[in-house]
Amino acid sequence: MRVRTRSTAIIGTVCLVASLALTAASADEPTAARQAPKVALKNVATAQNPTAGAAGPGGKLWIAERPGTVRTLDSKGLSKPVLDISAETTTDGERGLLGIAFDRKFAHFYISFTNLEGTSTVDEFAVRNGRIQPQTRRTVLTQTQPYPNHNGGDIKIGPDGYLYIALGDGGSGGDPHGNGQNLDTLLGKLLRIDPRGGKPYAIPRDNPFVNDLNAKDEIWAYGLRNPWRFSFDAGTGDLLIGDVGQNDWEEIDWAPASSMGGENYGWGQMEGTHPFRGGTEPANHVPPVHEYDRTNFGCSVTGGYVYRGKAIPALKGQYVFSDYCDGTVRSLRMKNGKVTAVNDLGVNGGEVISFAQGGNGELYVLAIGGSIFRIDPA
Repeated sequence: MRVRTRSTAIIGTVCLVASLALTAASADEPTAARQAPKVALKNVATAQNPTAGAAGPGGKLWIAERPGTVRTLDSKGLSKPVLDISAETTTDGERGLLGIAFDRKFAHFYISFTNLEGTSTVDEFAVRNGRIQPQTRRTVLTQTQPYPNHNGGDIKIGPDGYLYIALGDGGSGGDPHGNGQNLDTLLGKLLRIDPRGGKPYAIPRDNPFVNDLNAKDEIWAYGLRNPWRFSFDAGTGDLLIGDVGQNDWEEIDWAPASSMGGENYGWGQMEGTHPFRGGTEPANHVPPVHEYDRTNFGCSVTGGYVYRGKAIPALKGQYVFSDYCDGTVRSLRMKNGKVTAVNDLGVNGGEVISFAQGGNGELYVLAIGGSIFRIDPA
């Protein structure tokens, strides 16, 4: 085994609540920052419970709506649905349409959703001339879920061109089945597959557990509770994951672009840097680069992106994130995998459920109530 060193919870039909923080405190990080970049949130559209976004062909931003529709966003606003799977998913628990992604040539479009039985499902569509080809739809991967929460569901194409899929630990509370540390299940993991290399997919030969008979070949990293939004830095290729905590600590995990995979982020033995319910820290535990507790109003971290746009030079290179309950947009200044400053950007997006990165590198904040904000210079 090679090792280097939520989904927020969704309640009812329109809001997500963690089952499960917010001071900018962490064991190794400074709590004070130099002057934060000055930003503003510009409301550019209103969607129906937006959950994810992806840069698409023609400079448009594609927006996933939790009930099962996908729309495109441009300077004229949101389009009519370009995809509708609302008859195939539900909005109970933490279910619904949870993630979307394009391959690097915009030739294939991927959706991540829970079907009517609650099974996590990733499907693929061919794209021609910027349009989805419904007749080409095929299922790439499925994973049954024992409970209706902690589905994860985010998907991204990595810098290597492979498809990464985040799955929560299966739900309930406290990881009752021990899925986070169990390498014989896809639950509680970040997966890495080649969707075009086989039927229904191929395993990249350099995945960290391909030679381990006791581990699933698809696994890239493990020890995750409910990875609610992960991303790759468009400038460096580094991976950042917002992982929702149980009761006390929210965390952001980091891996360098040079990682060979196999990271163990600790759940359910650890919650952040803290033993969970008497747990023992794994010898190969990779602690978070940032954690915060719930002494204020936070309850469920919403991972974001490293800003690589041009509109706000002072924000370049900083990781932007938020919390579903607190709504404050914050950023981490990092150097060599260490946080050097934590910034409160002075804006609040409400019930922030996700972020999206446009093709030009500008960032958008998605609130589950419907608002889509662009982060602009103040």
